[in-house]
Amino acid sequence: MNRLIFYTTVGCHLCEHAAIVLQEFAAQSEAPPFDLDEVDISTDEYLVELYGIRIPVVKNSANEKEIGWPFGLEDLSTLF
Repeated sequence: MNRLIFYTTVGCHLCEHAAIVLQEFAAQSEAPPFDLDEVDISTDEYLVELYGIRIPVVKNSANEKEIGWPFGLEDLSTLF
């Protein structure tokens, strides 16, 4: 099964919008099955340095493809 990592943090308005898009994507019948891990970047200095100004970011842990906001349903499908 594919595993997507959703890099986010508390109080991120854009991250709230991205979470809704991810839910919509998961609900689509043609979307590939995946598990979603939500990672709060504020708990890791390296992640803050890497993603601090780019969140929300979604990454496929299997193939290392990632996309940053803004993204839509079609963009998420490119991760697979």
